[in-house]
Amino acid sequence: MNSHLKDNDIIDLTPVDGVYVAKTTTGAASDRASTDAPLLPTRPNMAFMLRHPAHMVALGFGSGLAPFAPGTFGTLWGWVAFSFLQNWLNPFQMGMLIAASIVVGWWACTLTARHMGVMDPGSIVWDQIVAIWLILWLVTPTTGWGEFGAFLLFRYFDAAKPGPVRWADQLFKGFGWRGGWGIVFDDVVAAFCTLLVIAVWRW
Repeated sequence: MNSHLKDNDIIDLTPVDGVYVAKTTTGAASDRASTDAPLLPTRPNMAFMLRHPAHMVALGFGSGLAPFAPGTFGTLWGWVAFSFLQNWLNPFQMGMLIAASIVVGWWACTLTARHMGVMDPGSIVWDQIVAIWLILWLVTPTTGWGEFGAFLLFRYFDAAKPGPVRWADQLFKGFGWRGGWGIVFDDVVAAFCTLLVIAVWRW
């Protein structure tokens, strides 16, 4: 059934294998979303990514479509992109780009998660991309090994989610703008944890 899913059609939001599925009065969900309603879970592919600009951003221009460890691939994509961008942008311009990317990422992650019907899909990697940009921007100048160490530290904090990162991950949940910010926020906290470790190491 491909009718538009209305808010008053939703009768339950039930976790199924870790994915929250919208049950409706008709027993089905469409391929379109209402303002806040999730859809039945959708596995992203190239066609899905190209369907909406927000999907392209949130999926890291394809890096989030990796068949395994999409967060790692997204972070790698961010690292490579930063290496190119710093040749064209000065530190102030890079900082402005990161700030804008956080806001754009909030929008893109919100819409893409809603369209996928998953609160925090692993294939959404724009949060990792912005986080590694933030880290590399603040540790520059450093060596290639320094960047690699920052990459490993961030992947640890993002994947293991110790202490404050786990708190941040649980703080904003759901579909809509609150949940979209939650996708970005825990990676920003992971980035600051990474920067704290690097600062202590340098000191």
